[in-house]
Amino acid sequence: QVQLVESGGGLVQAGGSLRLSCAASGRTFSSYAMGWFRQAPGKERKFVAAINWSGRNTDYTDSVKGRFTISRDNAKNTVYLQMNSLKPEDTAVYYCAASRESYSDNSRRYDYWGQGTQVTDST
Repeated sequence: QVQLVESGGGLVQAGGSLRLSCAASGRTFSSYAMGWFRQAPGKERKFVAAINWSGRNTDYTDSVKGRFTISRDNAKNTVYLQMNSLKPEDTAVYYCAASRESYSDNSRRYDYWGQGTQVTDST
């Protein structure tokens, strides 16, 4: 059982930066692959980034490559999403997720979800 809590969202100017954090409960955090997804109002939840259990492998959706960086600190039971050069289309609720299996871009493969944190990009 894993419980996830996101933090770090807020209102950011276009071109700015923001770091999201996801704190996980339990002693088995290092065994889970982790992912970040986002959902804009009226839209489907979309994959953003994922990282395997060790942090040595990552994956990103094309629209955030070169701008976002996912990382994790297993000793702190925390996964991060560093977001740079933010664009209006980045505005969404960002969700942290944990998978008992390999990291994936498919939301159906994740077993645990946080409640989300709002990221709003403005001019």
